[in-house]
Amino acid sequence: MSKNIIVTGGAGYIGSHTVVKLVESGFNPIIIDNFSNSSPEIISRIELICKKKIKTYNLNCSDQKKISENINWNEIDGIIHFAAYKSVSESFKKKEEYFLNNIESTNILLRISEKYNINNFVFSSSCTVYGNPTTLPVTEKTELKKPSSPYGETKKICEELIQCSAIKNFTILRYFNPIGAHESALIGEHPSNIPNNLVPLICECAIGKREKLTIYGNDYSTKDGTCIRDYIHVCDVAQAHVHALQNMIKKTKTKQIFNIGLSKGFSVLELIKLFEKNNNIKIDYEFGKRREGDVEKIYADCNLAKKELNWAPEKTIRIALIDAWNWEKEKKNLRQIIL
Repeated sequence: MSKNIIVTGGAGYIGSHTVVKLVESGFNPIIIDNFSNSSPEIISRIELICKKKIKTYNLNCSDQKKISENINWNEIDGIIHFAAYKSVSESFKKKEEYFLNNIESTNILLRISEKYNINNFVFSSSCTVYGNPTTLPVTEKTELKKPSSPYGETKKICEELIQCSAIKNFTILRYFNPIGAHESALIGEHPSNIPNNLVPLICECAIGKREKLTIYGNDYSTKDGTCIRDYIHVCDVAQAHVHALQNMIKKTKTKQIFNIGLSKGFSVLELIKLFEKNNNIKIDYEFGKRREGDVEKIYADCNLAKKELNWAPEKTIRIALIDAWNWEKEKKNLRQIIL
């Protein structure tokens, strides 16, 4: 009998790809999402890929009463918690909202896990918990400095709450910069608000939604003056969640933290050039001022995930950028196809 896995934020970018991977691996995902930064249409797209209905609850994870009453938690075998506000830049303007939403939702799900003895908990964390690291690559033992944004602070606090909780099995995944889309071009990054991440902004320039791309800062101490990040295909990130679940189900009292990245740094300019080369399209860009909360450079050492989870990235940056562009070109037609 397949195990029932709650996926909060399952209509979101990483959540939707993880739901697909869960189905492919024999799990029964159940989505909780309030669609504050996603669309109900995504559920239809997931179902097209999976060729099955996905049970979905339109609920806010910060509303303990409603999520307690509407879901039969006695039948749940695990939780993957994605649901959170996630924009670094927005978190400076809405710090209180970010703290209330991100931390409270995690608290509620931990209480539910303890009450109903749900002992497989995967948390969607972020490399932002490392702040501005002094040594690279970062490992799971790298000292956590003060995060450079309120968003990063919420992730760090949530990690601490999980580690202090009474649940037997948890896995915290600190991923770096997910990019790309599903190879079907049915799901990808599709925020309801203005994109904050680099690749969706590149794609919007490429397709003509915006005139040019603004690169925030070209005076960093890097090879070309722009920030360096570790970019990884979203499907590889999704697969890491499946491996984490399988690992916890197989073992007992598993309490681990893993970096999830490609273990290689690319600058903003390098990524733009790679997009242009692999998609045969020119991107117009200009340099702007540094953006508050941006770390100069960070990339991961993911050997622990390889050793403990038997996980390693399978898709290249090239594939990720091609998939991202295919998604951008196709998504404008998808609503008509589905309806």
